Amino acid sequence: MVSRIREDVACIFERDPAAHSKWEIYTSYPGFHALLVHRLSHALWMRGLRTFARWVSHVGRFLTGIEIHPGATIGRRVFIDHGMGVVIGETAEIGDDCTLYHGVTLGGTTWNKGKRHPTLMPGVVIGAGAKILGPIVIGEGAKIGSNAVVVKDVPAGATAVGIPAKIIESAHEQAREEHAAKLGFSAYGLSSSDDDPVAQAIRGLTDHTAELEQKVAELSAALDDLRRREDDARVVADRSDPGRLRKVVDK
Repeated sequence: MVSRIREDVACIFERDPAAHSKWEIYTSYPGFHALLVHRLSHALWMRGLRTFARWVSHVGRFLTGIEIHPGATIGRRVFIDHGMGVVIGETAEIGDDCTLYHGVTLGGTTWNKGKRHPTLMPGVVIGAGAKILGPIVIGEGAKIGSNAVVVKDVPAGATAVGIPAKIIESAHEQAREEHAAKLGFSAYGLSSSDDDPVAQAIRGLTDHTAELEQKVAELSAALDDLRRREDDARVVADRSDPGRLRKVVDK
């Protein structure tokens, strides 16, 4: 139990730059508290004390704003950032090292009993407000954009955005997503709709920033090469004229 808590705290420090101290995490992170409560309620659920487990889960929902059914299976080092409005259904399965932002729903699409909620493989990132619905599988390391509605399986390492969610496939879109990740907002994602002027504007700014960074990198490389050539020429000149070197030293 202690080792799990240490893992939780370490993963929060790793993924949330706003975390400043362990005491802050212990006292002020609802996602951390929700997982602690869930471990208790899940243990009760697995021992057949289901009414008591639901009551413990209900108390955790009241305290944190995060609703996790005690039957859900959650792996290690899962981070629920902010957390308000997160809903995780009974048969949902969340693998190790996953990250969920606020407003995420892992819900079902049927009233039939059995497996009806999603399975998240290790390392999945779900953006704020996304809805993952039905007994689908989100592959290892996949990313789901903000407010996406996912009703089909997502391959490992893929990025899905939009309503309904679509996989980003083109090399240009992948490059844009990687650059957005460097800017720090990739996890929240954007709509892929061509009719969304805000999304178009942000995509344009992202592309423009990427072009500027590439040009700056090329200019920096050219300046470094020019400095090396000047240094080499200066060394050659000094060797051919030792008296000139002595004059520079005297000055």
